Amino acid sequence: MPVSAELATFSDRLFVAAAGIYALAMIFHAVEFSAARAKVPVLVGAGAPDGAPEEGPVRSRPERFGRMAVAVTVLGAALQLASIATRGIAAERWPLGNMYEFISAISVAAVGTWLVVLRRSPAARSAGPFVLFPVLVLMALAGSVLYVPAGPVVPPLRSYWMSIHVSTICISSGLLVVAGVASLLFLLRRSGRLDGLAEKLPEADALDRLAYRITIVAFPLFTFAIITGAIWAEAAWGRFWGWDPKETVAFVSWVIYAAYLHARATAGWRTGRAAWVNVAGFATIVFNLFFINMVVAGLHSYAGVG
Repeated sequence: MPVSAELATFSDRLFVAAAGIYALAMIFHAVEFSAARAKVPVLVGAGAPDGAPEEGPVRSRPERFGRMAVAVTVLGAALQLASIATRGIAAERWPLGNMYEFISAISVAAVGTWLVVLRRSPAARSAGPFVLFPVLVLMALAGSVLYVPAGPVVPPLRSYWMSIHVSTICISSGLLVVAGVASLLFLLRRSGRLDGLAEKLPEADALDRLAYRITIVAFPLFTFAIITGAIWAEAAWGRFWGWDPKETVAFVSWVIYAAYLHARATAGWRTGRAAWVNVAGFATIVFNLFFINMVVAGLHSYAGVG
């Protein structure tokens, strides 16, 4: 397959620009978070001269930084989506054929999830630095040690199932990143430790509900991804399931998330214990993403750095 070097280079530059913009957004979020308890000055018309128009609330400087953080994050997500699209056009294939592309897609899915959360619950904005930090870590790894130049993929990946299975895995994994961070913050908020930090986070109940609602959306997508992966495995390798390391850990993740949803709906488990189960599921997602893809040999080894 021909590769447009100029377009591939442009895609890489968009990726770097998106990472830089996310870093700026995280700084803006951190400024707002550091002054989360600052009082917001309010100007009211009661003390204004007769005939003067009443003025609404004046946003504090931290709040302005928070709003700028959201706007900058939207710009970063747009640039990252453009990076993924131009890489696919440059290589003339679906742009999810290696770890660099896979992590880029997971990152933008996590950022997109976070923007939807903020649209529905602006009060969650104080968690912004903690959501963007793992995204930046993922992008730093993808752009350095996991980077692969745009090019054709190995024969097992030349299937329309890649666009279905891998895309669904990326979207569900991005959702679960945000859910995992929410559960971790819930446990921190509820623990009573680091009071100066924890008290600036969203309320514990809000974080718990956020993790639960995101997981409810992510779990069916993750289930669908496992099913389509099995169908693809039958077409490529002649069997639906072979307990390959990646398949096994994905199944373990599925069981843990199913247990979390069950535990979250069970009286007596709706507090810290269910959140720990969700964190365990998040840990298996990270383990599968890095250790299984990069260290353990198996039928999915082609999904590694090469």
